[in-house]
Amino acid sequence: MYDYLIVGSGLFGATFARQAADAGKKVLVIDRRGNIAGNVYTEDVEDIHVHKYGAHIFHTNDKKVWDYVIRYADFNRFTNAPVANYRGELYSLPFNMYTFNKMWGVVTPEEAKAKIDEQRAEITGEPRNLEEQAISLVGRDIFEKLVKGYTEKQWGRDCKDLPAFIIKRLPVRLTFDNNYFNALYQGIPIGGYTKLVENLLKGIEVRLKCDYFENRAELDALAEKVIYTGPIDAYFGYSLGTLEYRSVRFETELLDTPNFQGNAAVNYTDRETPWTRIIEHKWFEFGKDAEGNDLPKTVISREYSSEWKPGDEPYYPVNDAKNGALYQQYKALADKEQKVIFGGRLGEYKYYDMDQTIAAALKLAEKEL
Repeated sequence: MYDYLIVGSGLFGATFARQAADAGKKVLVIDRRGNIAGNVYTEDVEDIHVHKYGAHIFHTNDKKVWDYVIRYADFNRFTNAPVANYRGELYSLPFNMYTFNKMWGVVTPEEAKAKIDEQRAEITGEPRNLEEQAISLVGRDIFEKLVKGYTEKQWGRDCKDLPAFIIKRLPVRLTFDNNYFNALYQGIPIGGYTKLVENLLKGIEVRLKCDYFENRAELDALAEKVIYTGPIDAYFGYSLGTLEYRSVRFETELLDTPNFQGNAAVNYTDRETPWTRIIEHKWFEFGKDAEGNDLPKTVISREYSSEWKPGDEPYYPVNDAKNGALYQQYKALADKEQKVIFGGRLGEYKYYDMDQTIAAALKLAEKEL
């Protein structure tokens, strides 16, 4: 008999499993995929660690979480500095002095601020939608070139039809700082995320290609408690309806060239380009192999945002009022479950960054163990 059956070997499941095993509990981890690590899974292609389910850049201000992850992996010094491509014009993201100089030819922070303030003034009163909210933060030029097309591709809706709260803030920096995240700790696990999760699960029994829903009664009977990290609505057989997600499709290519775009991430911010961004995976580890040699080939992934439908991989919860209300109904059902605890991005229908996922698993472990 196991103390815990953990459904899902992503960061939430793997972190809880580690804590439970270290507390002397008997743990079984299952995953329907043929690999561990959930959406942070990295696959080795020509010595490049390919982020199979989209780019993951670890960043946190939480020292407790940082101290925890560096026990299981060494991290490199990668800093996220994405570039925006608008019809062949390249701009710095986040919006900073490089962006403003390219956009308007301004040179001083004072000139940049004056230009933004002048354009923001177009919106008076409370912004009614995402378009007005964005213009009220950064002005029309930046909105039109760097926000509008990308956001409409990401959400599949016109910016006028999206709620203002989606863009609560757009970071405007009157400096030349290209670091996208305001995080004290940042980097990528050396050797890829799969290695990090492997280390978390060391010595713990894991069964892959094991679908919880196909053998549910039998699997539930194996353990005192279940930690479930799959979609909460799937657990209840979608009995109250389906929660909505945005999904992402990837087209990944191995190219016989050492350098495709010179940066890990380039966002395509015009509406006409069908993909939202291109990731060049080798730059997460500076284009070098484990021995520090330059890699002769490269792997790129074009990302396409799409509406989720059953059978697709759910990525981002659609946190609007309708889905929020439906989640609360499912949560009420979940709270009645005697031996099942729901956790993680899908179990809690919540947009979690990686550090928040780990923090939530550690918090649950403290409460449970």
